[in-house]
Amino acid sequence: MKAPAFWAKRGLPAQLLRPFSLITRIATAHRVNRPGFAPGIKVICIGNAGVGGAGKTIVALDVLSRIHGAFALTRGYGGMLAGPVLVNRSVHTAELVGDEALLLAQAAPTVVARDRAAGARLALAEEASAIVMDDGLQNPTLQKDLSLMVIDGGYGFGNGLLLPAGPLREPVAEAAARCQAAVLIGEDETGALAALPPDLPVLRAALVPDCAEPLERRRVIAFAGIGRPEKFFRSVLSLGAEIVNRHAFPDHHAYTTRDVTALLVEAADKATLLVTTEKDYVKLPAPLRKGCVVVRAKLRWEDTAALEKLLR
Repeated sequence: MKAPAFWAKRGLPAQLLRPFSLITRIATAHRVNRPGFAPGIKVICIGNAGVGGAGKTIVALDVLSRIHGAFALTRGYGGMLAGPVLVNRSVHTAELVGDEALLLAQAAPTVVARDRAAGARLALAEEASAIVMDDGLQNPTLQKDLSLMVIDGGYGFGNGLLLPAGPLREPVAEAAARCQAAVLIGEDETGALAALPPDLPVLRAALVPDCAEPLERRRVIAFAGIGRPEKFFRSVLSLGAEIVNRHAFPDHHAYTTRDVTALLVEAADKATLLVTTEKDYVKLPAPLRKGCVVVRAKLRWEDTAALEKLLR
């Protein structure tokens, strides 16, 4: 889906839907208080207070790189398999396990499970040293030792309202109360940090684009199906590319034959290079992969020692 534009402001549509937010608040509060399974190994949750692309998967990938033997655990959003299943990149496709699972599986063994407790049991059976959850802050089925709230500095908490009036799954203060730290990616352009408890540590990080092929002065067509495609477009521009056209697809978009044909034809007609995100690339059909360059995003931490201390 694409996030509704009114989630960024408290206009008339948000106010009309606001009474229904009470249902979300009651349901989430009831759910998060249930007891969860304790797997006996450390569980680190990379979550947020709302829906959409705050950067959770990028943070999860970074954390996985710092813990030897850790497994990733994800719901497998957009995939058909309920799990628990250990992702096999030579067998599983995005249609089966979701794009985020394929991306995580490039970095560490990854379990897809809608039942997180069942997923943790599979990770235990596979001798995981720790579990890093991509999302799941509002999922109570697994006890967590460390929870990090990821915040996109450019979007913050949107209009600060709960679904369906806004992007939040629960009030920020209630989500933050179950976290040991927040991770702010980029500058705080919306004043999101003011909504956090004053004693909650904030780890700051910046997105750093990386591309194996030089893009400076290259004419490109950029496309992305992520929570906030404009972040990707800015990254491409920062590498010196000239964006001839940009295509923003819905988050977790499943690329069709029609999409592939249109992109390839446009690139040929305009003599341009196609560029996309790593998350999109893992689910592209083969014909589009051959003619496409990936711009990856990595995190540059302001204080790496503070992150390492939390993980220890």
